[in-house]
Amino acid sequence: MLSYTRGPDLPLLDVSIGTQLQRTAEKYPARLALVSCHQAVRLTWGELLDLADRLAAGLRSLGLVPGDRVGLWSTNCVEWVALHMGCARAGIVLINVNPAYRCHELAYLLRKSGMKALFLWEKDQRADYGAILAEARVNQDSALQHVIFFGSPEWRSLRNTPMDAQPVLPHPDDVANIQYTSGTTGLPKGVLLTHRNVVNNGLLLARGMRYTVEDRICVPLPMYHCFGCVIGTMSALASGAAIILPNWTFDAGAALRAIESERATSLYGVPTMFIAELEHPDFARRDLTSLRTGMMAGAPCPVEVMRRVIDEMHCRELTIGFGQTESSPVVSMSEPDDPLELRVSTVGKVLPCTEIKVVSIADGEVLPTGETGEICARGYMIMKGYDGEAEATARAVDAEGWLHTGDLGVMEKNGYLRVTGRSKDVIIRGGENIYPRELEEFFYTHPKIADVQVVGIPDSRLGETVVAWIRLRPHAQATEDEIRQFCCGKIAHFKVPQRIRFVDEFPTTVTGKVQKFRIREMELSGSTAQLSSS
Repeated sequence: MLSYTRGPDLPLLDVSIGTQLQRTAEKYPARLALVSCHQAVRLTWGELLDLADRLAAGLRSLGLVPGDRVGLWSTNCVEWVALHMGCARAGIVLINVNPAYRCHELAYLLRKSGMKALFLWEKDQRADYGAILAEARVNQDSALQHVIFFGSPEWRSLRNTPMDAQPVLPHPDDVANIQYTSGTTGLPKGVLLTHRNVVNNGLLLARGMRYTVEDRICVPLPMYHCFGCVIGTMSALASGAAIILPNWTFDAGAALRAIESERATSLYGVPTMFIAELEHPDFARRDLTSLRTGMMAGAPCPVEVMRRVIDEMHCRELTIGFGQTESSPVVSMSEPDDPLELRVSTVGKVLPCTEIKVVSIADGEVLPTGETGEICARGYMIMKGYDGEAEATARAVDAEGWLHTGDLGVMEKNGYLRVTGRSKDVIIRGGENIYPRELEEFFYTHPKIADVQVVGIPDSRLGETVVAWIRLRPHAQATEDEIRQFCCGKIAHFKVPQRIRFVDEFPTTVTGKVQKFRIREMELSGSTAQLSSS
């Protein structure tokens, strides 16, 4: 039996984001659409559509036309969602700009993206964005013509522009959004996502999590990221469920407060976010019983964390999703009523209208079930390409339309998928293949370990050696010898880390994805002293 599976064929939507918004607003005009807890703003679907159409008219008043590109450089807020929808209603391509970008990175994006307008807050506690932008534009030759600060008179004028025309209805296969990869593997590339990509991914995810208009989705993830921007908004558009933004940026306490106060039924996050919520001092006193479902994705999901979220956060129908920005993003997910053991050991099965196969890294042939290889996906959700990078696109998406994810996995005979790591993360120590994900899952069973990351670093004798960065639970103490003793008799000797480091934090992207390449760099350069907690 080969490692290939295809999801059921279901009717897909042949509409733009703007049309989907209008349909939802017409169906549920008075239902809650968006809550921004930190801004004390609440909008119904009718109000969100009206605001989006006024912003669309405002964008046209700047001389922007369908197909032009607009950048959005902001943390989570009402303005983010409204501009996202406004661009869609004007046929303008939205470019998500990482709020963590600084001068060098922003200058790169301005040159690369071709954006004609940029929307941003002037400053916040994290940065002076206006100053960063000014520095990035020094001696900069870019297409940027308009800089609009949220809260400024110009912004207020734009959001109150009288609606002057019917909204633009772009073709579903037109690019709606450009999302730059998170930079875990080098220079960011602009992923071209179409209206068809994201509208239908949202539709299938809403079906998968059984959303109705009664649901309220807590989205502590950054909206600039594919998880927040697509899963966080498009699943709501497809179902009429409300979007709840707890804070400008992720804050575990704010997320817990939002769940309780807004009676959220669904919670999204990457594993590090769920871990932070579980460990927050307020966790035990917050009423989270309204939660029913949600999704943990964006990084490997530790088994023990998944169990605690289901049991202690009341997310009995929590799902696991797998994918990447290039696939809009989800290609597989568990079902809400899958047995717990299946949900904690796999990333579910292929979504409808999607194909998945596992192929040999050596020759690209489809492998028998049960064997480890690279996961590939094909279907409606595959990106249009990397912006202006034909060679990189060809490397990622082959001539038959298969996206090569770079993730290693195993397909079981029942079609469920297990992710074992990144192909480039395989550690080859003395000729033995070691998969970091497998070791990380093992370490999560240690009662003192809150989080762990395993990487390989070069070794002149063995080729590579294993390094484990461990973050202990609050008030816990442990030694390297204790951790190694825990390994004895439980895992093969060659998998036991040669280097164990206790740290307070990991280098991450703004979305919470751990940057393993930075862990390697820090180990090799010796610049780890400032992180050590021992």
